[in-house]
Amino acid sequence: MNTLRILCMVAAMLALTMPASAGAPQEVPADSRCRVCGMFVAKYPNWLTQVQSSNGEVAFFDGVKDMMVFYFSPEKYGARAADLETMRVKDYYTLEWLDATTAYYVVGSDVHGPMGHEFIPFAGEEAAQSFLQDHHGTAVLVFDEITSEKVESMRMGMKMKKMKMH
Repeated sequence: MNTLRILCMVAAMLALTMPASAGAPQEVPADSRCRVCGMFVAKYPNWLTQVQSSNGEVAFFDGVKDMMVFYFSPEKYGARAADLETMRVKDYYTLEWLDATTAYYVVGSDVHGPMGHEFIPFAGEEAAQSFLQDHHGTAVLVFDEITSEKVESMRMGMKMKKMKMH
């Protein structure tokens, strides 16, 4: 009996020290910063995204746009493309975690994220089309239609707004 108890305790301790599993979204520590812009991401729970690497590391972002910047140039942010394993976004309406590669994204809407114009994610195309109509979006994209050029164009729109405000 003692041996079984010791084995259970050792197994529990090992489980606590192992890297995070790519199987489930990870909790966002309050002090986590976006790997791209440096903002505190926990302040924006509805916009959270995350990328889990094969080594268990989790990178958090304050929106899809910054997650995609990281995805297209992970080396610039201290990661390796080969290690990127799971990307997650939150459905805009339900706030449920989704696999980023299966979501639908509305662009050009009147709804902005913490960093301005944003890719607004949805689990289904019908919800995305409805949102597009209600919020004057310009297109619904699937993951493979998001290019680094589209991401940079959206980021430039934010920079242009900042320049006009000053």
